[in-house]
Amino acid sequence: MKSKINESIICKNKKASFEYFILDKIEAGIVLQGWELKSLLYHKSSIDESYATIINKEIWLINCNIEKYKNTNDLNVNTKRKRKLLLNHDEIIKFAKKAEQQGHTIIPLKLYFNQGKVKVELAVCKGKKNHDKRQANKLKEHKKEIKKYSI
Repeated sequence: MKSKINESIICKNKKASFEYFILDKIEAGIVLQGWELKSLLYHKSSIDESYATIINKEIWLINCNIEKYKNTNDLNVNTKRKRKLLLNHDEIIKFAKKAEQQGHTIIPLKLYFNQGKVKVELAVCKGKKNHDKRQANKLKEHKKEIKKYSI
């Protein structure tokens, strides 16, 4: 069991569980520049529209938005640049095999600090159809009603 000591969540992908069936999860480190780390300390990021892809046997996080830190001197800051994720070779191969199947994709679920290091929780997911989303909404409504009347 993982220890939750010194873990603070920077941002979450709240739509992930509604839009996708989550099949498998893994924790990865992320390569950042200095101003990006400072910006993350102030929770100035978003992973709602991001995804991960495998390029040359490496996993890259695409379209993750980390806002420019206010005291950054650099004028050419790309807030949505692709960022390398840190996993060992065996984990990448295992994760890639699951993601290769038709309809599967790798998306980040949350970005967080773990013992002073920035980590990304990735998941191999399969997209839900509209009827699956309606079913999830019905279950959510039923749980709310049960909770409302049980108190």
